[in-house]
Amino acid sequence: MASAAAPAPSSAFAPVRRRTLADDLAQRIQDLIDAEPYGPDDRLPTIAEMARRFGVGPPTVREALKKLETLGAVVIKHGSGVYVGARPNPLFVSNPVLAGTPSKKTLLDLIEARLPVEVEAVALAARHATDDDLAEMTALLDRAERQLGEGDALNQINMSFHASIAKASGNSVLHQIMDVLVSAFQDEQRAILYIFGSERQDHDEHVGLLEALRARDEDLAVARMRAHLEGVRAVLLRWDETTPPTS
Repeated sequence: MASAAAPAPSSAFAPVRRRTLADDLAQRIQDLIDAEPYGPDDRLPTIAEMARRFGVGPPTVREALKKLETLGAVVIKHGSGVYVGARPNPLFVSNPVLAGTPSKKTLLDLIEARLPVEVEAVALAARHATDDDLAEMTALLDRAERQLGEGDALNQINMSFHASIAKASGNSVLHQIMDVLVSAFQDEQRAILYIFGSERQDHDEHVGLLEALRARDEDLAVARMRAHLEGVRAVLLRWDETTPPTS
C-alpha cells in the first residue's frame, strides 16, 4: 500500500500576502491618472464618484488612495478633495503581483537601495532615539523572538523593526522612504528572509543593533547595520535563482 504523500512544509516559499481589493483599486486609480492624463495638482473625481465608477465602497476607495498618497501619487486634502501628487507616475505601486519568484536582480537592487538609507537612519537614531523609541523596538524584538519559525508574521515584525529605526532617526524623509520600501516590497522581503536561511541569525543581528542604539554608540550601530545588510547581499549573490528559496 502506497504511503500518503507528506504535506508540504508550511515554510515553503510563497508570496507573503495576496493582493487585496484596495491594492487592485490603487492600480486602477493609477491607470486612470495615466490615461486621462492628469497632471500634478489636478483634482481627481470625488471619492463617491470613484466608488460608483469602480463598483466598490467608499472605504475601499479611501484605503486605495492612502496607498497612493504614501507613494506621492495623490494628495488628499480633507474638506477639499483628492489631487494628483508631485509624483503622478510612481515607480512602485503597493504590493505588485509577483510573476513567480522575485528576480535576483530585484532583490539585490532592494538591498542596495536599503543600505544607504538604513545606515544613515541608524546613525541618526543612535543620537536621537527616545526612550519610547527604544521601548517600541524592544517590544518588536520580543514579539519576533516568539514568532521564530512563523514566516509571514516574523517578516512583518522584522520590517516594522527596521522602520522603527528610521522613525527614531528623527528624519521624516528617511522614515517615509522606509515606509514605502516596507509597504511596496513585502513579498520581496519575505523571499530575502527565506534565502538568508537563518531566522535566528537575522534576529540576533537585530538584537545587536538595538544594543548599539541603547548604548548610543553611533559607530557600532552603523557598523552593525552595514554588516547586517551586506551579509544579506552576500547571500543573495550566492543564490541560484533557478531554485525557489525555502527556509
